[in-house]
Amino acid sequence: MTAEILEQFQLATDSFTNLVAGVRPDQLANKTPCPEWSVQELISHVVTGNLMFTRLITGAEPPAVDAVRDPVEAITVSSKALREAASAEGVLGKTYVTPMGERTGGRLMAIRVVELSVHGWDLAKATGQKLDLPEDIIETCYKVLRPMLSEDRNGLPYAAEQQTGPEAGQTDRLAAFAGRPVA
Repeated sequence: MTAEILEQFQLATDSFTNLVAGVRPDQLANKTPCPEWSVQELISHVVTGNLMFTRLITGAEPPAVDAVRDPVEAITVSSKALREAASAEGVLGKTYVTPMGERTGGRLMAIRVVELSVHGWDLAKATGQKLDLPEDIIETCYKVLRPMLSEDRNGLPYAAEQQTGPEAGQTDRLAAFAGRPVA
């Protein structure tokens, strides 16, 4: 993975942050297509993921944020901390021990791109917003997800692939691949 993954992370972060900024207070309790979480819980999950990956890379405590009090600030601060950590010399090629097994820094950042993209779609659907991801981000998501997701997704945080109609855009097709009901 090259510095390109950092650019994709920033684009995915910007898209997610814009969606968070578009959430009204009365939408925070809305259910999302990710059945475990409300809008607030999903935002908190993404922020927590950024902080966890920052800790994995740096070995230090990441900045403290409050995704309930100020979700936009939380996603902004947590994403900035992760991008800065991942931008350090040698990080993208270094191998880290994670709960998922050993992963390079580049792979960790690609996983964050997937999280921001798929959960961005969840957030957009739950709040009546629109998300159209660029093709290179979609391709990165498939590169991460395809080897990980078999026909039997039992025990994985992804449901079976869903069907889409011919009118579905590339972001909706990605969400359907990740098990989200698009129709």
